[in-house]
Parts: sequence; structure tokens; C-alpha cells
Amino acid sequence: ARASVGLKAGRYMFEVLLTECKGTSDGPPGKAAGPRPKCYARMGFATEDASLLLGDGALSVCFDTEGFFTHGKTRTKVCSNKVGQGQVAALLLNLDPSSPNANTVSLFVDGVRASPPQALPDDLKGKVLYPAVTYRNLTLQVHFGKSPLRPLPFKCLTVQEAFVTDGVVRKAAEKNGKHEVIVPIGLPDEGTFDWLDGFLAKHRDYVELSDRAILDWANKSGLPRQGGYSKRSCNDKPELGFGLPGMDDFSLQKVISMVAPLLPRNYVIMEVKDGLLESGRKELLDRFPSSDFSKVARVVIGEPPADFKALVHEHTFKEKQERAVAEARRKKADLAKKKAAEEAKRKREAAEKKRQEAVKKAKQAKAKARETKEGKEGEAEEEAAADEAAEEEEKEEEDAKMEEEGTKEEVKVELTAEEKQRHFIKRDIPDLVPKDMSGTYMKFTIPKKEEGFDNILFEWQSAGECQTYLESWISDRKVTQRVEDLQPSDWFRSKHNEWQKALASWKKNAAEHKDPSKKKAAEAAKRKAEASKSKKEGGEEGDEEKEEEVAAEEAKEEAKIEIDVDDLDVFAVEDINDLGNGEPLFANFAPEDWALLTLRFELHLLVHSFRHDLADPSRTAFHESHLTYYYNKYYKRAFNVKYFGVSKLQDIIDWIQDTVEIVPKNGTMEWQLSEDTPLHNFVKLTEDHRRDRQRRMDMGDETAELKFQRSAQSAGAPRQTPSNPLANAVKG
Repeated sequence: ARASVGLKAGRYMFEVLLTECKGTSDGPPGKAAGPRPKCYARMGFATEDASLLLGDGALSVCFDTEGFFTHGKTRTKVCSNKVGQGQVAALLLNLDPSSPNANTVSLFVDGVRASPPQALPDDLKGKVLYPAVTYRNLTLQVHFGKSPLRPLPFKCLTVQEAFVTDGVVRKAAEKNGKHEVIVPIGLPDEGTFDWLDGFLAKHRDYVELSDRAILDWANKSGLPRQGGYSKRSCNDKPELGFGLPGMDDFSLQKVISMVAPLLPRNYVIMEVKDGLLESGRKELLDRFPSSDFSKVARVVIGEPPADFKALVHEHTFKEKQERAVAEARRKKADLAKKKAAEEAKRKREAAEKKRQEAVKKAKQAKAKARETKEGKEGEAEEEAAADEAAEEEEKEEEDAKMEEEGTKEEVKVELTAEEKQRHFIKRDIPDLVPKDMSGTYMKFTIPKKEEGFDNILFEWQSAGECQTYLESWISDRKVTQRVEDLQPSDWFRSKHNEWQKALASWKKNAAEHKDPSKKKAAEAAKRKAEASKSKKEGGEEGDEEKEEEVAAEEAKEEAKIEIDVDDLDVFAVEDINDLGNGEPLFANFAPEDWALLTLRFELHLLVHSFRHDLADPSRTAFHESHLTYYYNKYYKRAFNVKYFGVSKLQDIIDWIQDTVEIVPKNGTMEWQLSEDTPLHNFVKLTEDHRRDRQRRMDMGDETAELKFQRSAQSAGAPRQTPSNPLANAVKG
């Protein structure tokens, strides 16, 4: 809190009484209490442009209840004792040039000096300073009255007694007799919060109302948060996660929404999603009476101006430079570590060499008595000296090489052409969570005065350009955003059921063909069924004739000619269950082929079902990155490319590119076959691919071999349904 009266001259004081200190935090019934915030207060002076939180920046000075004096990031212990409950702290600001303690601030506790006079920083001299307090878990009484709560040892006027020439009364800025409520209108992840930060830096008299601001206040207040303050799912509506009922149940937001319209201040209501929705804007504006507040929309949509781009490039450069410096430090540390290891190795080798020389010298000493020629000793000494010189020279060369490599760590950082074209800062945390984004982006609109705004300011581009930009933005998001509320239709279920029946029939036929006994029994059952049907239709008169036909059929079966299946054109086959010799087209299918057959049809049906069920002519395909989401939504199974023995989706699409493809231009999944394609065509495509793959393997192409995983279920897949392709193929 900051007073409305500031001081620019004279010597004045104000007092702060610590009336209550709350030691614990309330927890929900039946649960342990949450974290225990420390009782803490800061008392001092700040400029009108300073943060309301003392100590947050260089525009304020303060003492705290623990005896520290703070300015900016400098915190110095100046008092031996703490200020506790029931005590009165008096803050005295001396701006009297005739005083020996001019341009100082002092702390008194219960009328006794608690610290030496602390000099005002140079950047605060000559400015109007306002009494201010910041407190946590405390109840304070701030006293400006004429009668001090605890008189000082000398006469000193209070702030309320300040002369007109020494004081300044600050009034909140008004426009047309009203305060202002600003609603920024900006697209997600396109600089809305960065614009707001710049606006608030220039307009200190505006207060931000948002969940982001609440987290910032809590962080500066020292309130612990689960996972820290950098952890959040989005910027617009971040989860609070304090473990405190009054914070986590949105009670604080409700209090702020009720109290803010009653206080004569200028506000910025920062709501990305609600600011873009007509219904959300209406709800925001209805909180503030038009009699007291002027309501203004500031639209920051489109291409930003040059000064904003410059800030983006500056931030990008700084971030890139910090990464480069960190990488250089890492390399330097690795180099130092390597150098230390090599130095230790050199010392070990030198010690070993010295030991060996000592042994050699000992042996030479023993043999010295027997040696008569001194020339040999001289030669040995010269060789040892030469070895030492060579070793020193080698060590110097290595050190020089190390230093040269170390100098190469200094990397000159420059922005790439792509980074220079970037208009917005790329953040790790999105402005909206994916669910909110996908569920509302098609309803985003530009505000109109009819909604209740007194004025609409277009900060970056004109109204028409903003509208065109928004329409283009929405069109682009139709490709990249998934549809959260999309549900499989009856059309999809009927097509899928038809496929499952056909697939089961083909697998049964394939199994019977591979088992001679089952094959013979199936053929006999087929002939018997046909005979029974004919008997019912023709009566007893045709019994003998039918028996002759059955006998002829049996003879024909025995006399079937051999067919070279590999030479058959798979697309010319009329009956995939019988090529003419009783063999089905899919007789040689391995589990991998059945898996590809199933995948081929499932992706074909999925891309058509998306278009059919969404029924949006402007959005007929989905992005490849959403395949796993839609696959799980429609088939209730997880889709993982690793089950197919590959690392990326494109490798799988290459196998079935005759059915679906990924459009290179925008990355969407597109169909290659019409939705009424006969089911047996998928078998023909799979057989054609199998033959081509077999020919490549016969020629020695190892890349043609399929290496699907055979485990029944992946750890990350749903328990109720195996998601491995081979497991599904075998089970089916």
C-alpha cells in the first residue's frame, strides 16, 4: 500500500503498529494445514512510479521487521533487533538540506532509534517520496496523525502535518471524470502479454487484474507454491496450486472482482481467451459501472510495429547469447577437466619414469665398480637430459594447444534470417491450454462498440487489417488445432463393423487353407450347403440330377489345374477368396501383412470419418501430429509408430501411400481412395505391397524387411485393448 501524499522537502515521519501476527494458515477440514507464511513487513518510501511491493526495484527504500535495509537488490543488516507484534515502527524521512542527516531515512522502534540514518540512493534524491508498506500475514495500523503513538526523543512533524510546500497530493488519473478499464485484445502466443508488460512499464498508474498478476504478487510475497512459480500449464489461466483453500478455490479472484469496481483506480483486465470472445468481453465489462469507468479495448492483432519487433529481436538475441555463454562455459569446464586428467596422467607417467630411472641408476651403481670406461656414464646422462627436455617441450606444446582451443570457445552470436523475421517472442509456456484453444478459437472476434466499449483502439494495424489477419489466423489454426469435442458417428461404426466381419472371414479362410483337414471339411460343408439349398428349391425331382452335379464338382475339384499365383495380376482377381485353385489371394499373409492391411483400412476410414463427422467444408483433413489423438478417440487404442519398428510416421505412410498420404505443404493427412472403395481392394493393395517387398528382399535389400514388435502390449497403451499391430493381427 502506498500513501496518496508524497514528500519533496522537510523532515517528517509516519508510524506503523504491528497489531496482529497470524502464526498458521487455515487448512480444509480433516486435512493438515498448508504452508506457514512468515509474519513479515516492509516499511519505507517509494516514488509514484514504483511497484506497490517495497523492495521490488530501485524506486523505493525500506526497512523490514527483521532489521534489514533494502534498496533494489541490496539488502543490508542495520538493526540488531527485530520488530515484533505490539511494537511501533517510526519511519523518518529527512529532506532538510540544513540538517546534518539530510537525504537520509531512519527507523525508530517504540520511540528509540533502531538504526543509524541510511543515505538515500542517488536515483531517489530530488524525487517525491510517498510513505509505503508491504506486509504478509500481519495486521497493521499505519498512523499519519499529529499525535505520535510513540513519541521520539526529539520534535518531528508527522506526514499529516506536512507543509503545503513540502508535500504533494497525488490523484489517480481520470479521463472525462472517470477512471479507465482497459481490455487488451490479442491472439494467443502472439505478443499479448509482452505488449501488456510494455504498457504497464510506461503507465504505472494502471493495475493488472489477472491470474498471472496473482501469481506474481504471491511470488513477490514469498508464498511457497507447489512445483515453484515457473511451472504452469498456460499464461492466461495458470493453475494456482498453493495448497491454501483461500487461494486454490478462486476465492481471491472473486473478492478482487467484487472489490475492484469499488476502488477509484485504472485497471487492465488481462484475459486472453475471454478478451477474444464476445460473451467473455461482456462478462468482463459488466463488472464495472459505466458511471465510474471508461471502458476501452486495445486491439494488438496483426503485424506489430518496428519498436515491438526490435524488442523481440533484442530478447531473442539476449536469450541466444545466454545459451551460447552457457555452452562456452560448459566446454571450458570440460576442457579444464580434460586438462586436469591429462596433467594427472602426465605426473603419473613422470613418477613412473623417475622410479624406473632410479632402479636403472641403482643397477648402474652396482655395475659401476666393474666398468672402466667413463664415457658410457656421460652418454647415459646426456640421453636422460635429452629425454627430459623433449618431455618439457611436448608438455608446452599441449598447453599451448589447450589455450588455443579455449580461445575458440568465444562464439559470436548473430540472429539468423529466420529469427530476424520473427515478430513474437517464442515462449515455452503457451497462453492457452490446448483444450481451451481448440474449443474456442473459431469463435474469436474483433470487439465492437455495441458490446459496451466507450472506445476501441487498434494498436498495431487498422480495423480492416486486423479482421483480415484474424480470419487468416483462424483458417491456419483449422489445420493445426485438433477438435476436442469430435465424436465417432453411426456412419463410422457401421463401416467399421462391416470391416471387422470381412476381416474375420478372410482370416478364417486363410487359416482353413493352411490346414488341409480344415480345408477339405470346409469344401465339403460348402457343397453340402449348396446341395441342400438346391433340394429345397427344386424338390425331389432334381435329386438325381443334383447328385450328378455334386459328383462332377468333386471330380472338378480333384482335377484343378495348377496356377502360378505370383504371375497373377492382383488387381484383376475377381474373387480374393479363390484364385481358381481354391487358394485365397491372402494365403501368404504373415502377421505383418495382416497388421498393414488393418492399418491401411483404419487410416482410410479415419480420414474419411473426420471429414464426414466434422461436416466443415473448410476443414476436411487433420494434421499428422493429431493422428494418435484421433486414432485413440475412434478406435479406443493407442497408436505408436515404434510398434511398427520405425521412428517416424512418414515411414509407415510410405508403406501405405496408395491409401493415405501426408501433404508436404501443410502436413495434413489426405485420403487416396474414395470412401466407397470395396473392402477387397485393401487386400489387393496389401498383397501387391507384400510381393514388391518380397522381390526386394530376394534381391538382397534388407531395408524391405518389416520388423514389427511382437509384444502383446506396450507399457503406455491402454490396458483394455492391445495396441501392438502384431498382437491385433494375431488376435483378429
